[in-house]
Amino acid sequence: MKPRKLFRGPFLYVALAVALLAIGFNSFSTSTVKEVDTSVGIQFIQSGQAQKVEVIESEQRVHVTLQTTDLKYGKEIQFYYAFSRGVQVTEAIAAANITDGFNDQVTNTPWYLSLLYSILPFLLFLGIFWFLMSGAQGGNNKVMQFGKSRAKLYNKDMPKVTFADVAGVDEAIEELEEIKEFLKEPQKFQAVGAKIPRGVLLYGPPGTGKTLLAKAVAGEAGVPFFTISGSDFVEMFVGVGASRVRDLFEQAKAASPAIIFVDEIDAVGRHRGAGIGGGNDEREQTLNQLLVEMDGFDSKTNVILIAATNRPDILDPALLRPGRFDRQVGVSAPDLIGREQILKVHAKGKPVSADVDLAMVARRTPGFTGADLANVLNEAALLTARSGQKQITNEILDESIDRVIGGPAKKTRLMQDAERLNTAYHEAGHALVAASMNYSDPVSKVTILPRGRALGYTMVLPLEDRYSVTRNQLLDQIAYAMGGRVAEEIVYGDPTTGASNDFEKATSIAKAMIMQYGMSSTIGSVSYGQAGEVFIGRDMAHTKEYSDLTAQQIDSELRGILDAAHDEAYKAINLNRKVLDAMAKELMERETLNAEDIAVIFKAVKKLPKRTQWLSKKTRPKPKQGPIAIPAKGSTQAKREAQAKETKKTTTRRKSS
Repeated sequence: MKPRKLFRGPFLYVALAVALLAIGFNSFSTSTVKEVDTSVGIQFIQSGQAQKVEVIESEQRVHVTLQTTDLKYGKEIQFYYAFSRGVQVTEAIAAANITDGFNDQVTNTPWYLSLLYSILPFLLFLGIFWFLMSGAQGGNNKVMQFGKSRAKLYNKDMPKVTFADVAGVDEAIEELEEIKEFLKEPQKFQAVGAKIPRGVLLYGPPGTGKTLLAKAVAGEAGVPFFTISGSDFVEMFVGVGASRVRDLFEQAKAASPAIIFVDEIDAVGRHRGAGIGGGNDEREQTLNQLLVEMDGFDSKTNVILIAATNRPDILDPALLRPGRFDRQVGVSAPDLIGREQILKVHAKGKPVSADVDLAMVARRTPGFTGADLANVLNEAALLTARSGQKQITNEILDESIDRVIGGPAKKTRLMQDAERLNTAYHEAGHALVAASMNYSDPVSKVTILPRGRALGYTMVLPLEDRYSVTRNQLLDQIAYAMGGRVAEEIVYGDPTTGASNDFEKATSIAKAMIMQYGMSSTIGSVSYGQAGEVFIGRDMAHTKEYSDLTAQQIDSELRGILDAAHDEAYKAINLNRKVLDAMAKELMERETLNAEDIAVIFKAVKKLPKRTQWLSKKTRPKPKQGPIAIPAKGSTQAKREAQAKETKKTTTRRKSS
């Protein structure tokens, strides 16, 4: 370990200044002259105890040296006198017959210290100025390097990342293959007059591998890779961000062919004019400089800017136009095959048991990003080491998935039996309603072990990846969310606060159905909601897009959907009360039930009745327009109408269980 260089840089100058000031103050503090009242000083002179008296008229001060050391005041004293007592002081000195009493040239401070104190501030100012200027010219000191880029350079000596290290984003890799080819062989593209994209924007949810993709491009092309965060550009000093942008591009051009990667570019590239302070702030000046630098790229300059963001909707339109970020690559959460590939990549080097099927693990983790899957295997490795085992088993992977979803199980939390039974009925209600619905996903696990802020949870997982959701599937999700509260009402008649999160989910789904998806028979196919997250700086001035009468209709429709889902869950649980009791009993004994355990309970009690036994036609309001049948090519209008009628008759939204 290298020793710290404490006596280099500003520390040495600060230490010298402090030492000089300490010496000066010490010279004052070491003085032994005692200050006394005027009457006491005159009394010493009149009594003949004064050996020497020095009068400094400019300060109206008298310095007295006593013949003998006084026990209280010592050898030397001094006092000040007012103008009106000047005659009394003079008469006292004359009466004591002291010849050298009037001496205006005598002071207590040496001349060299007085000179030092007068010029010391100027010396300190000149020293600091010289230090800052020398640091700025030498380039080794960072005090004046505010305008220098803070980008980190990853070169050939760094660990190499290639496309083989990236899985689950095959489409994004195909888009970036062209960037790699241009950096390696630019002449091939220039010969046919092709222009490579100057900028590539990677957008998608957090943890999907955007940064890893950018590193893989640099690793495949074998070029310098400059990486910086968008927040590193902006400082409190005006103009620093724009200066850092210029310096970054100058470094990249000097090292070309090269890649500049700006992570979280929304920190500096958000929509201009959206801030409360107007458009003349430091962030927008930095963005303007970034736009200028991207426009200034020479077609033969092999420098490509790759940026990543989670919020492409708030970026300034000037950034996204052709000529700057020509190519925008979406990096979404992986599908089933992609999740399996990612699990295989992160399972390398880990002692995974031979009976572990990563395809089943991928099926159990829908919606997980690459970072989530990496965390699953890392948690599994940690649990394996903590338990003293040698291999990662299915049980450990199951626990690691639960830890990533809901946090670690709180096994030490002591709950009363009555509260545990209430939680068991609540979760059993969720599971029972989900199993009763035709369009809900299968129940994979039910537990009453507290995790995070939940006292228990019911996990439903789809059998395959789903990219769109039907109206009936959304209605089943709302009914499933109502199952916990309905079970409490049926069993206890006194519901608890544990269903608050269920109501939030149910309300958000119903509101989206009405205001965004056009699935309301009353409101119609109109979208009143705004997709995506709200950007306050841009959206705060937007007014409501619908009238008060429409708002009342939305509230009425929302209440109708939630009430219908509540009634549907109520009927499902009432007709299967024995299943509910059996499941709650098993949860009290075993705490956790998987899909196989739930199937055994259903089979042991009885089969679920057909839904037509408890669902009326009014339970789910039909939309005004029924299902549209797509006619075959060449069909006549009469055939189309007949096919549509036949489809309307035969289509049902509630199949038998």
